[in-house]
Formats: sequence, structure tokens, C-alpha cells
Amino acid sequence: MKKSASLISLITAVYLLLGFGSPVFAAGTGLVDLLVNSLNVTSQQAEGGAGAIFNTAKGNMSAEDFSTVTTKMPEVESLIAKAPETGKSSGLLGSASSMLGEKGGSLGKMTGLYDSFSKLGLSKEMIGQFMPIIYNYAESKGGPAISNLLKAALQ
Repeated sequence: MKKSASLISLITAVYLLLGFGSPVFAAGTGLVDLLVNSLNVTSQQAEGGAGAIFNTAKGNMSAEDFSTVTTKMPEVESLIAKAPETGKSSGLLGSASSMLGEKGGSLGKMTGLYDSFSKLGLSKEMIGQFMPIIYNYAESKGGPAISNLLKAALQ
């Protein structure tokens, strides 16, 4: 009896150590792998870019909607932590966005993303390449409702 309990404990320990019983976040997520393999970016760029996109979405949706997203995609929080910090926007685009304020709509949303992607060494055009992969991934994790929440927050 003691041997079987020890064996079960050993199997459980190995199971957990190998990661079979723990959730996968950030670097090990399927999303990061998809971005890296599809777009020829580094893991850091994939994590930071996805995090910046999710952070922008978070800022444009209700807390309830964001909670719905993170329930289906728990890795979102850790990806947001990987996004580059952005300060006040500068330059012509930043000035235009500031003057437009809330009425800036897409322009205001995209300015922060441009800054984040630039800090990651990615062009602003890469945002358009990240988006469909993120939407498809969101749909695979939580269905069309999750993907649509993200789309609404980012358009």
C-alpha cells in the first residue's frame, strides 16, 4: 500500500514538473508560436506586439468585456506585461491624436500601437499582420464572441 502511494506521488510530481498540469502562458502560448512562425518575428517581438494590442483593446472595452476575454484567454494578462511602456505620443501623429482626443477614434488607438511596435523594432505595417492572427486565435480559444469583442475594441 505504501509503495503504491509513493508511486502515485512520484507520477504526480513528474506530471506537474513536465508542465502537463499547469496552464501555459506568454512565451509558451500557442499565440506567440503562431506569431513567430507566421511573421518571422522574435518571441520578444511577438509577446510585446500581442501585449500592446491586448493592452489597447483593454483600454477600449469595459472591465466586464475584458474579464470575458481573459477568462477564455488567460495568457492575455502576461502578454500585456510584456508590452513596451509608452509615454505621451510625440511628433505630428501624436499631436494630431492629442488634439482630436476622444474623437480621434482609430487614430488615437493606433498611435499607441505604432509607438509600441516601433520600440520592438517592428514597423507599423506589422500591426495589420498581427491582427488577423490574434483574431483567429481568439476565436479558436473563445469562439466568435471573444474575437468580436477584440475587433470592436480595436476598430
